[in-house]
Amino acid sequence: MQNIVIAKPYRFVAPHRGRFWWRLFRPLLPMYLRKTAGIVEVRCRHVDRLRASLQAGHGVMLTPNHCRPPDPMVLGALSYEVGRPLYIIASWHLFMQNALQTFLLPRLGVFSIYREGTDREALKCAMQVTAEAERPLVIFPEGVISRHNDRLNNLMEGTALMARGAAKQRAALNPPGRVVVHPVAIRYLFDGDVPTTITPVLREIEHRLTWQPLDHLPLKERIAKIGSALLAMKEIEYFGAPQSGDLPDRLQKLVDRLLVPLEAEWVKGRREKEIVGRVKLLRIAILPEMTAGTLPEAEMQRRWRQLADIYLAQQLAFYPPDYLAAEPTPERLLETVEKFEEDLTDVARIHAPMRAVVDVGEAIEVSPERTRGADGDPLMATIREQLETMLATSLTDSRST
Repeated sequence: MQNIVIAKPYRFVAPHRGRFWWRLFRPLLPMYLRKTAGIVEVRCRHVDRLRASLQAGHGVMLTPNHCRPPDPMVLGALSYEVGRPLYIIASWHLFMQNALQTFLLPRLGVFSIYREGTDREALKCAMQVTAEAERPLVIFPEGVISRHNDRLNNLMEGTALMARGAAKQRAALNPPGRVVVHPVAIRYLFDGDVPTTITPVLREIEHRLTWQPLDHLPLKERIAKIGSALLAMKEIEYFGAPQSGDLPDRLQKLVDRLLVPLEAEWVKGRREKEIVGRVKLLRIAILPEMTAGTLPEAEMQRRWRQLADIYLAQQLAFYPPDYLAAEPTPERLLETVEKFEEDLTDVARIHAPMRAVVDVGEAIEVSPERTRGADGDPLMATIREQLETMLATSLTDSRST
């Protein structure tokens, strides 16, 4: 399990408001992206849409998809194109990784949010900086990194809550101001040779499985066979034997095997439909006594095991069962193997060269009041529609050029 759950009392980390570090980092950004993510180019499209909103003096929120760890830094290229630094909301655990990251993130406009509870300070800060309209605020509405660029997870409605809170503050100004949301689609394209790149990773996983290298198999079939074996191993661990049925049913059955008993113990049964919501409720229930440091060691270890099961359930849910159906793109093959490696070792190696396309969507004006009686939040529905359209378009456009 990656170090994403911190058993320490939470303290809000506020963003720095100056521009010194943002300016200082500009010449370093391309080198940073190449070294840490294999990204050799970032191309921003439809930047005029964002410029128009900034020139109009609107409070601006950017709502990107979140498929890879470097997404926030990729958006740095967009900030330099419009000449405006960004504020970015990030999970608190990112501030707890190492001293350099703890130092640098706030100075680049990043502030923390506590995913394992209600973080009123983060909500207040998000609404305030958006209402001030000094610079755009970035919030990733999926809430977690998915590792699948072609599919969106469920979008968290906290995004709309913050946007409407900021819109209320700006509407109260004299003269009144506006808040707009720009969906931003981040598309990654791999320019290397996929078989050459991922074959060493596949051989290492096969070695872990005590298999001979399956170099004779077509790449798609080889990846599917490894995925089936990894799933069967987890089914043996939790059920005692591999399960029957098609892949979607087996994945869902294993996710429920992991979460349903915990939901019965901690939250009086299942209360959320989507995996991210289910995971969040369980962590909110399990963590408070752990952070207080008052539990016996045996109970601490029991809860860490439960958190590991919760993490596994979320990772399983992020494997779209049909992701390699028909003729998968090179990026889908790469992403699937990266997920295998990350789930086995907690680290996915860097594959280069990678390009990123950042596509800015049309401005969506935010009403201070939510439309009553709507089926789901209409603001989030509009954000999702734009993101899905732009992701599909950016793939087609980039392949044709």
